[in-house]
Amino acid sequence: MSDRTPAHPKATLNRRTVLAAAGAAGIGVAAARLIALGTEPAFTPVPVTGTLGNKMGLDWLSPLGSEPARVAHLLRRTTFGATDAELAQAQSDGYAKTLDRMLETPIADPLPFPGGDDASQEKGLNIGQLQQWWVDHMLNTPTPFGERMTLFWHGHFTSDYRKIGGQTPFVYWQNLTWRRNAFADLRTMLYDVTVDPGMLRYLDLGNSTGKSPNENYSRELMELFTMGPEAFTEDDVKAAAKALAGWREPITQAIVDANVKRQMMQTGQPPKNVPKADTVKTGIFEKGRAYNGPAFAFLGETRLWNTDGVLDKILQQDATAALIVHKLLTHFVTPTPSDTTVLRLAAGYRRTKYDTRSLLRDVFTSPEFTAASSYRGLIKTPTEFMVHTVKALGDKSISRVIAQAGPGMGQALFDPPSVGGWPENESWVSSNTMLARANFVTMALQALKKVPSVATAHQVHLDGVLSAQTLKLINESPDDKRRWSIVLASPEFQLK
Repeated sequence: MSDRTPAHPKATLNRRTVLAAAGAAGIGVAAARLIALGTEPAFTPVPVTGTLGNKMGLDWLSPLGSEPARVAHLLRRTTFGATDAELAQAQSDGYAKTLDRMLETPIADPLPFPGGDDASQEKGLNIGQLQQWWVDHMLNTPTPFGERMTLFWHGHFTSDYRKIGGQTPFVYWQNLTWRRNAFADLRTMLYDVTVDPGMLRYLDLGNSTGKSPNENYSRELMELFTMGPEAFTEDDVKAAAKALAGWREPITQAIVDANVKRQMMQTGQPPKNVPKADTVKTGIFEKGRAYNGPAFAFLGETRLWNTDGVLDKILQQDATAALIVHKLLTHFVTPTPSDTTVLRLAAGYRRTKYDTRSLLRDVFTSPEFTAASSYRGLIKTPTEFMVHTVKALGDKSISRVIAQAGPGMGQALFDPPSVGGWPENESWVSSNTMLARANFVTMALQALKKVPSVATAHQVHLDGVLSAQTLKLINESPDDKRRWSIVLASPEFQLK
């Protein structure tokens, strides 16, 4: 198991927290550092619209009673932000058609990562380049919801490059697997997670044998990935560890060749028995390393268990559907889903035999998703915030600043903080992280070749629903560069 501990749940999100943190960090800090353009185009002040909530003692009023606003809300929650053209197309299509397209369009594969399949001790993965490869695909993919789900599963079925290492293709392969299964049924996903080479190394299942079972993966499989800590016992952990034993990591030809070369350099002699390279990108099951003993009990049933049996038994538990549903709801809908909502959606998930695509449709057509209380009720992750910023500015050539800035905001791709993944929502908010976001906006604007017009930014990216403070700062800013910095560093833009 990773030596970093799972993240603990934190307090309920309060939108005032975001406003306060942005204020403490100095909203407009980014703008204050920017140099005005020599010839600034005329600017029409943003009208006082969408700010009636302030007169009622609120930050803003939800506009989700209108179809265009619901479409914009859907795109904020399920993509990395929309360009002017993407938003216009989706609003023209309407909510139902946009949702259908998101769920039914096959997920686009990224371009192959150069050298990814051939990573070895001789030439390892460059993690910085791998992060940039993923960021570039987030910016360019025609199926952004599939990419958001890839990021979601990366934070749920967690592993990190620090333990997996860069001397195998495993980190790269895992990203491809999570994308391929982004909408797959949970049974398929769980099996592919279990035999994923990166996971075999991260949680030590690749070293587990029937005679000496390692419990790390069996514990996290049940506690964090499926059922939750109250749904099993320590005896179940031990039993699952025995049943899951027998898998090993695959060996690529590049790894074989690198090992032969290294021994030649060290001893001057090739190894006597050169292992044969595997031809698959998954774990290899070796029966001789598996458990070979009498029947034993697991989750209340005594029999001979194997990997398939363990996964099937886990999916029979009511807690499994509820945990996945709760995780999806806190990521896409609300930081505090009600038990009634969780149980209703979990029942549907089980009825469809854990069809994740059907579950997602149920989530995004639920009354909870478009409820007034849902509007701006979640915090964008750093990756969502940064990719949306670059998309809003319309210059993908500045994407290099994203991978560089992620760690300062608490999210480096392929490097979650613990086996529990990244925290959600209010955990992203502090005066330091808000300042890091403002600094990112400054870097992005300074890297631009040409500053785009800001004329419609408040409508496209903020729904025209602004707090009095943001409205005042935009209208008082003397140039488009400063206005962009206010829009992108505003509390409204940090929310989704």
